[in-house]
Amino acid sequence: MKKQRVRVLREDRRKQVEAYGEFARVYDLFMSDVDYESWEKYITGLLRDNGISEGLVLELGCGTGSLTTLLSEAGYDMIGVDNSPQMLQEAMEKKGKQDILYLLQDMREFELYGTVRAVVSVCDSLNYIIEEEELLQVFRLVNNYLDPGGLFVFDLNTVYKYEVLLGEKTIAEDREEGSFIWENEYDSKTGLNVYELSLFLPREDGLYEKYEEEHLQRAYSLETIQRLLSVAGMEFLAAYDAFTRQPPRTDSERIYVLARESGKSEQVTERKN
Repeated sequence: MKKQRVRVLREDRRKQVEAYGEFARVYDLFMSDVDYESWEKYITGLLRDNGISEGLVLELGCGTGSLTTLLSEAGYDMIGVDNSPQMLQEAMEKKGKQDILYLLQDMREFELYGTVRAVVSVCDSLNYIIEEEELLQVFRLVNNYLDPGGLFVFDLNTVYKYEVLLGEKTIAEDREEGSFIWENEYDSKTGLNVYELSLFLPREDGLYEKYEEEHLQRAYSLETIQRLLSVAGMEFLAAYDAFTRQPPRTDSERIYVLARESGKSEQVTERKN
């Protein structure tokens, strides 16, 4: 990976976290192989195992609201936060008559009117937070807005996935509704993963229009996540190989982490005051 390019992307990280512009229009199309129903069952299982079968639940990085909608149908009072207006527009159209509150906010500085029983974040949304201090701030905010003893459930792409499975690969897919080319680069020294996304979307005149987006993510070790959760005032409960109740393996592509509120962060309280 070219170091100059990584440096520029790091300096412009606030803009890159606001990715998913034109891609929002076809996001669900290209994610059609994701079994959101199974994801919902897995997450609600984790919530209910920890005594949370109803009440307010916040989803950070909710995107087009696929999971948010399913969690609402499962009986939770849902709030969805995302910083892409295009993604939230798709989510609003999807929710129908369901009583879901969507907020256009950056997860690094989100605000709620009160606390919630649980916070969830899936589909590697937290990998988009590429600075440790900013991820720590997200954890502090989550802890601040959780009910006493509230639960935080989130997933992460692993170092193994970025380094071995994605690496320097190019992925392409062609469909009637549109096509994309995904060019991936991973830097094992910094843990930064960059992928350039080229979209080709049909126009009414039969021609295709090209759109380009650049996404930057970071791989975090479980040890780093545990340390940041502790500094944020949270209690680490467990980590699982995704969609199982088994510990992460060396070749796990995605892991789920569970943490519990265990005292409010003074840093967040002082900042908000």
